[in-house]
Amino acid sequence: MANQNDQFKKVVSHAKEYGYIFQSSEIYDGLSAVYDYAQNGVELKNNIREYWWKAMVQMHENIVGIDAAIFMHPTTWKASGHVDAFNDPLIDNKDSKKRYRADVLIEEYCAKIESKIDKEIKKAQKRFGDSFDKEQFLATNPRVLGYEEKINSTLSRMARSLENEDLVDVKALIEELEIADPLTGSKNWTDVKQFNLMFGTKLGASAESAMDLYLRPETAQGIFVNFLNVQKSGRLKIPFGIAQTGKAFRNEIVARQFIFRMREFEQMEMQFFIKPGTQQEWYERWKEIRLKWHLSLGMGEENYRFHDHEKLAHYADAAADIEFKFPFGFKELEGIHSRTDFDLRQHEEYSNKKLQYFDPEENKNYIPYVVETSIGLDRMFLAVFSNALQEEELENNTTRTVLRLPPVLAPTKAAILPLIKRDGLPEIARKIVDDLKWDFNVIYDEKDAVGRRYRRQDAAGTPFCITVDHDTLEDNMVTVRHRDTMEQKRVKIEELRELIKHEVDMRTWLKKM
Repeated sequence: MANQNDQFKKVVSHAKEYGYIFQSSEIYDGLSAVYDYAQNGVELKNNIREYWWKAMVQMHENIVGIDAAIFMHPTTWKASGHVDAFNDPLIDNKDSKKRYRADVLIEEYCAKIESKIDKEIKKAQKRFGDSFDKEQFLATNPRVLGYEEKINSTLSRMARSLENEDLVDVKALIEELEIADPLTGSKNWTDVKQFNLMFGTKLGASAESAMDLYLRPETAQGIFVNFLNVQKSGRLKIPFGIAQTGKAFRNEIVARQFIFRMREFEQMEMQFFIKPGTQQEWYERWKEIRLKWHLSLGMGEENYRFHDHEKLAHYADAAADIEFKFPFGFKELEGIHSRTDFDLRQHEEYSNKKLQYFDPEENKNYIPYVVETSIGLDRMFLAVFSNALQEEELENNTTRTVLRLPPVLAPTKAAILPLIKRDGLPEIARKIVDDLKWDFNVIYDEKDAVGRRYRRQDAAGTPFCITVDHDTLEDNMVTVRHRDTMEQKRVKIEELRELIKHEVDMRTWLKKM
């Protein structure tokens, strides 16, 4: 656990030092669980968003995008169930006066058991060497099986209790497991209570006539209320999807783990409208498509897994998460949900407007079913960033810090470096910058010795360093250094554009899907 914490601390400090993420309004001591994306962070975030949008909207002729407003008519949230059911189970520790999410305390208890399983695997690997069969070990080792059973029985009991709103049993479970306050070790808990997560606000000029509104807690409802507008104006035939990216707001009581759980965050969602009865096959198909998108970035197949929900939301008939191995363990990165016709049916009922699709093949009207894919952009950012940050031992007994971002997502694609600040080298370097900046985000860097500049660009995640030296004056060639391999080769200046494009082009990366 300590090792994980150390790695996570490095992620947080590196993000600040290299201009990726700052604490919001830091000069006023910040605002808890609110962060600002800095000059490199905004580029990485934009690139992730574009990579998603291209794969989701541009590559599918039956998926279109919208950008709905953050403010919506308050009845929207009544219809969607958020006013009555958008709650987290909270528990307070009487001694430390700290507040926790009861379900998170229980999940973290299970995560500790998971790390015990990992330890058993590592011990057995050491003992058996090459002859170690991990599958067989997991299936037969009595200690591991005991741990697995403990995790499964704990999580399914929690899911059952939350589903039945049996908060007394949730507290009983915490007490039976002897879960202590992570800060003080106290086991003196209050009862578990539900807490609504929506931020309220007001719309209107005067206090008397102001209307109570909410900041949207998810982006999906903006798609549902526009379903018919989009379908008719785009003359879309089922099956079709509507995608959008945008801000959502949740009054998270226990917001932590950096940008993993924030109060203001961005979602990338797509709602896919289908014929009732076909939801199972579309649900499976979208699980497969989305996992392929993640794997196309080359961040390691072993870092992803599917997790089927024990507790289904009130609107779903199937739900799974794609979980990613963050520095603090496997956690949800993306959700794929079969939402049935719940949302459209609710909005039809509350608005008294028909939200039905006329199917010319069946010659009848019906409310479509929906399969949703929903990913947190900030979580995706954290997955990419934390996975990329590596300390590397070099042959000459030194280490380097390298941010191995997938080149397609890297904020800056190349740094152009004149070897020294005279002899006409800066002028040539500036000319290269002026030429490449039309196609790529590139920077000019002349400060410090060239070796230190290389290290700085490695740590910032820049895939290429292009060095202009005295030979360039003679042969019109430059030295291109690759971030990941540190290999250097001489390349003609006019070949630079193609060389960079080959490595960073979205087309090349998305074709891996």
